Amino acid sequence: MSTTTQELPTTGREIQLASRPHGEPVPENFRLAEAALPALEDGQILVRNQFISVDPYMRGRMNDVKSYSAPFELDKALDGGATGEVIASRSAERKVGDVVVHSQGWREYGVVSAAETTLARTDLAPASAFLGALGMTGLTAYSGLLKVAGFKKGDAVFVSGAAGAVGSMVGQIAKAMGASRVIGSAGSAEKVAKLLELGFDAAFNYHDGPVAELLQEAAGDGGVDVYFDNVGGSHLEAAISVMNLRGRVAMCGAIEQYNSTEPPKAPRNLALAIGKRLRLEGFLVGDQREHAAEFAGRMGPWLADGTIHYDETIVDGLENAPQAFMDLLNGANTGKMLVKISD
Repeated sequence: MSTTTQELPTTGREIQLASRPHGEPVPENFRLAEAALPALEDGQILVRNQFISVDPYMRGRMNDVKSYSAPFELDKALDGGATGEVIASRSAERKVGDVVVHSQGWREYGVVSAAETTLARTDLAPASAFLGALGMTGLTAYSGLLKVAGFKKGDAVFVSGAAGAVGSMVGQIAKAMGASRVIGSAGSAEKVAKLLELGFDAAFNYHDGPVAELLQEAAGDGGVDVYFDNVGGSHLEAAISVMNLRGRVAMCGAIEQYNSTEPPKAPRNLALAIGKRLRLEGFLVGDQREHAAEFAGRMGPWLADGTIHYDETIVDGLENAPQAFMDLLNGANTGKMLVKISD
């Protein structure tokens, strides 16, 4: 068990949910506040956060509805993935100076159980990578493609939202493991160019026309065997139309409808799944932790030898976290969207 003799903070800034968004979040839904830090109990550590993650799934938690994850509470700090340095410890598992990954994001300091943290191997990669390529983002991509969609060498793969943190990993993993063709969709010409740099065989800007037509052109006569869905809606409908017999869909996200105030429309061509014998399966990364060691064993070497690259969009300052989140939902990021809190 280790402690520190330095003067410790007794308060810290945090971002609270001031009101629940209706449609797209606005700045007034958030509040920057100062809050007292609780005294450490046995087994706990105090972490000075360096980076926090803002992610699309957080939009759903801002609604007061029953879901797979509890809604954020009004007038309390939001939470999410974070990395930071241990500055005080009452645990034998973590010492002062360790860099850890934990779930007390959206704030300057986190008081967390040491058992609920993992060490960030900063000798292998920067701490921020453990919120992205080497963290839940990478595991989402890896397990969704291989374990949920059952990707196999020679499959043709389509990834929506492909310039985002998860999507860009999916496409590169598919290429690394022998995909016959990888297609990505993104929201700008710049992002399309980035996907081609990353090794995607084809990519299109979904603002350039009907998604179904753009995807059909990109897929050609070969069709698609695996669709990794980050968007839902019109992208899912388009994918169903070009899926090959016994195609598989890994449903990871539905960002197209996260801010919608109207009930979403199901894909109008869903009946095609019957004749094509398609499999559509939703998944959560929390159910995929059994594959974490396998994932780390592959992703580490891929990053080291340059097989896979990752991008980060970093916004400075806790006070700018709400804007970073809103920008994320509007596609302003390339790769992982992070907020830098401290050095």
